[in-house]
Amino acid sequence: MATLQFLGATGTVTGSKYLLTTDSERALVDCGLFQGLKELRRRNWDPFPADPESIHRVLLTHAHIDHVGYLPKLRKGGFSGEIWGTTPTTEICRLVLPDSGHLQEEEAKFANKKGYSKHSPALPLYTEKEAQEVLPLLKPVEYEKEYVLAEGVTCRYRDAGHILGSSTILISLKNQSPPITILFSGDLGRYGAPILRDPASVPEADYILLESTYGNRAHGTEDREEALASIIAETVKRGGTIVIPAFAVGRTQDLLYDLRILEDSRRIPILPVYMDRPMATSASEILARHPEYYDEEATALNNKGRNHIWPSNLHWCSTQQESKAVNQVTSPCVIIAASGMATGGRVLHHLKHRMTDPKNTLLFVGFQAQGTRGRLMLEGAKKIKIHGEEVPVKAQIQKIDSFSAHADYKEILRWVGGFTRPPKKAFIVHGEPEASQALAEKLRESVGWKCHIPAYLEAVLLE
Repeated sequence: MATLQFLGATGTVTGSKYLLTTDSERALVDCGLFQGLKELRRRNWDPFPADPESIHRVLLTHAHIDHVGYLPKLRKGGFSGEIWGTTPTTEICRLVLPDSGHLQEEEAKFANKKGYSKHSPALPLYTEKEAQEVLPLLKPVEYEKEYVLAEGVTCRYRDAGHILGSSTILISLKNQSPPITILFSGDLGRYGAPILRDPASVPEADYILLESTYGNRAHGTEDREEALASIIAETVKRGGTIVIPAFAVGRTQDLLYDLRILEDSRRIPILPVYMDRPMATSASEILARHPEYYDEEATALNNKGRNHIWPSNLHWCSTQQESKAVNQVTSPCVIIAASGMATGGRVLHHLKHRMTDPKNTLLFVGFQAQGTRGRLMLEGAKKIKIHGEEVPVKAQIQKIDSFSAHADYKEILRWVGGFTRPPKKAFIVHGEPEASQALAEKLRESVGWKCHIPAYLEAVLLE
């Protein structure tokens, strides 16, 4: 008998956690933090719905915080098994998990210093030291190899094309009668996106957990390079600065790549580009170390030399002093800082400093979840609370959807078109309610799949 319980990413795009239980194996697929709405973030503090000590291992689809950020808390609860992910995923986890603990400590200190926390004292969910304790549990795996989880239970990782090392995971329960296969899509990438290969097709599975981040939207036909060039040109003409909240892993490297292409083609002037996130430096180094994951175009560019990938006037801001110095720059420039949804990190200081000036542009290049500052600004908020202070929004607010690393509904349908037979059931996850419902309807209409949108903590029997 096998059961699957949905511990996150139901009705939301955050908190991905799925618990698969069989007679011989208990595996958690992804272990992410909830972000955005307060009611979601509170779940991070709730007792874990299963006994962490009973979980044999964690299988990671990729290393974004909404998929791995709960690992230190799971470890604190008693988990001691292995954590499997591709080599880049494990390397990125070694960056993002201690960084997450450090940021939480810093935010708790700031809240206590300013006195705006409702809790006394404000505490981090976990510390940097506690995050470090998870790292010895990481075990690298490779694409297209079959790994044994337990007797009669195997898994296979395939390229998902979302970020470096991202994967779909196919788990085979060969000890069931009849055998059962369950596919976890993770986050699917886009076709034709720069640097990384397209998501690899999967021929079949009995059950699939399918992400629906953009299940009700198409990215459109805009040329993202032209859109970026236009926004930069207009802002420079006003004498302003472009501030781009971007995740340190994935989106940041795409932005730097495109900025260099625009420079080389003389579609934008060569501007100072400030990458204000120490972790982004290390993440970019990981990307540079793994050209075996590149597509053909990025491979050709990489073969010319590493400097051809990044903008020619790029400045890495490692220290707080270097970060603060960027606020003294009054001439046009580009500032890229995490987090991508403006939920924390150094970007908040840049927003606070720049968003009150109409000459400047705040550019969003990724999905903005409900309740995040990014979502509020895109919806027209006139004031945004940062560090307990209401800050007026006077800068120009722009977005480029085509920078998204998530497949839209058309690309998801293209990917599922690789199946040689329909699954018994598709569980639509990792999407806000409207997006999940829309994708379920499209799958029913276009390919005749049976779809179910699970509720938080719902458990289903797989047979």
